[in-house]
Amino acid sequence: MDPEFVVKQATEPWEFEQIHRLNYETFVEEIPQHEPNAQRRLVDRFHDENTYFVCLHGREVVGMLAIRGRRPFSLDAKLKDLDSYLPQARALCELRLLALKPGLRHGRMLHRLLQVAADHMVRQGYDTVVISGLLQQERLYRHLGFVPFGPVVGHDRAQYQPMMLTAERYARVRRPIVAVEPPPRDRRAVYLMPGPVEVSPGVEQAFTRTTCSHRLDQFLEIHRQTCARLCRLARARAVALLMGSGTLANDVIAGQLCLRGGRGVVLSNGEFGRRLVEQAERFGLDFQACEEPWGRPFDVERIRAAVEGPPRASWLWAVHCETSTGMVNDVEAIKALCREHDVTLCLDCVSSLGTIPVDLTDVFLASGVSGKGLGSYSGLSMVFYREPILSSEGRSLPAYLDLAEYMYQNTVPYTMCSNLVGALHRALEEFNPPQRYDEIAQTGAWLREELEAVGLVPLVDAERCNPAVLTLPVPHPMDAAELGDELHRQGFLVSYRSRYLLDRNWIQICLMGPVHRRDLRVLVQTLDRLIRAGAGVRV
Repeated sequence: MDPEFVVKQATEPWEFEQIHRLNYETFVEEIPQHEPNAQRRLVDRFHDENTYFVCLHGREVVGMLAIRGRRPFSLDAKLKDLDSYLPQARALCELRLLALKPGLRHGRMLHRLLQVAADHMVRQGYDTVVISGLLQQERLYRHLGFVPFGPVVGHDRAQYQPMMLTAERYARVRRPIVAVEPPPRDRRAVYLMPGPVEVSPGVEQAFTRTTCSHRLDQFLEIHRQTCARLCRLARARAVALLMGSGTLANDVIAGQLCLRGGRGVVLSNGEFGRRLVEQAERFGLDFQACEEPWGRPFDVERIRAAVEGPPRASWLWAVHCETSTGMVNDVEAIKALCREHDVTLCLDCVSSLGTIPVDLTDVFLASGVSGKGLGSYSGLSMVFYREPILSSEGRSLPAYLDLAEYMYQNTVPYTMCSNLVGALHRALEEFNPPQRYDEIAQTGAWLREELEAVGLVPLVDAERCNPAVLTLPVPHPMDAAELGDELHRQGFLVSYRSRYLLDRNWIQICLMGPVHRRDLRVLVQTLDRLIRAGAGVRV
C-alpha cells in the first residue's frame, strides 16, 4: 500500500467527525440506506459500542470500518433467527460500515484496512466474523474468504447477503481477510467453577509421576520446598499440608481454638461464614456469631462491639473471600481491630489464596487448598500457622486434627499422596503472583462489563469483589438450574448446583484456573442468546 496512507484505530475527535461524514456519503448518498439530512452527517446508532478503524491520507479519512461484538447485531434486525444459521460455540463479532472513497476501492487498500482491524479482533478473542455484504459486491467478499448464509435481506434500493468467515475458513483461504488464529481448544469443557480447575500440562505431568512413600528423602524435599513456597506466597511463618478439603483445614483450626479456650467471635456474611459458625458449634466453642446479609460488607463497629463484649473476646474467625458471593472482606480493618484488642485472628483463605494477594502477617491460623487459585488438583488442604501451637496430648482431639503433630514431627506424620504434593509443587513453580493477580483482575473486570451488558449484574460490586468469583442473580422468571444445565450441555462448567445457589436462583462464573478470553466471549454470547430466547423459563 502507498506509504502516504496510514491505517489505524480511530481515537481522535477529528477522525470520528470525518467517520460520520463518510458514513453519510456512503450509506445515504451512494447506498440509499438512510434518509438525507441538512448536516450531511450520519452517526451510527451503535457508535458508542463500535471500534473504528480508518485509512488516513494525511488528515483525511478515506476509508473506514467498524467492529462490534455486542448483541443484538444489526444483522439480527435484518435476518430472523440469526443464530440458527451460525456455528455453535463461537466468539462472534460483526463487521460493519465498510467504506472507501471512490478511486481507492481496490483489493490492496481493502485488505490492509481489514488486516489491521484483525489484530484488534484477535486481541479481543473473536473467532468468527459476520457481515451484511452489499449484494453487488458478493463476489469480492467471496474472494476475501466470506461464505454466504441465509436469504438476501434489505430492500430494493439496498440489498445485502449475510456472510461469515470462521477460523477454519481462514486456514483454507490464501489471503484471508482476517488473520485470526484458530481457537486454542478443541471445544472441550471450560472450567468456570470454584474448583476443580483446569491444570497446566506441567502440573498434569508432575501428577502422573510414579508415586513414592512419604518417608523417602526425595518426597520430604519436595514437601519442604512446597511448604516454603506457600509461606512466601502468603507471607506466613509455617504451614502444614493435609490430605483433605478446606473443611478439614478449618476443622484443624477449630481444634486449636478448642484447645486455647476463651470466648470468640465468628463472622458470617455468606455460606462459608455460616459453615464456620457451624464448625464452631460442632467443636463446642464459646463464641458469638456476628452476621451480615449475604453479599453485604461487615460493619467494623459491630465487630468491635462483639469483641469488646462483655465478656471480651480472645479470638476471631472469619472468611477472607466469601466464595458464595465473591465478597472480599476487609481483612486489614479486621487485623487492626484484633491488634487493638489483643485478639487472636484466624482466617479462611480457601478462595483468596492464589487469586488475590494474601498477607498472613498478624494472623494466627489460616486455611487454604490446592485445587482452586493455586492451579493444582483438589485433594490437599493446608493450615498456615505461627507459634505457639498447643498439643492435644492427653485430650480428646482426634490425632489427624492435632496441628502439633505436623509441627513437632521431623517427618510428615501421616500418609500423604506424593502425586498431589508433586503437582502442587509444580503449580507453585509456575505461579507468578503479580502476573497472575493482574490477569485475573483484568479478565474479571472485562467479564463483569460484558455480563452487565447482557443483563447479568454480579451480586457484589467491583470494589469489594474478588474478580475471580462472580456470583450472578439470574433474572426472573428464568431458572438458574435450567440455565446452568444448558450451559453445561454446551461445555461451560459454571457453578450452580450447590444448595445455597439453587435456593437463591444464582449461578457463579469463576476464574480460578486458566481461562482464555475467547472462551469467555463465547460464554457471554451464549448467555445472551439463552436469555433472549427465554431458555430456562420457569413453568
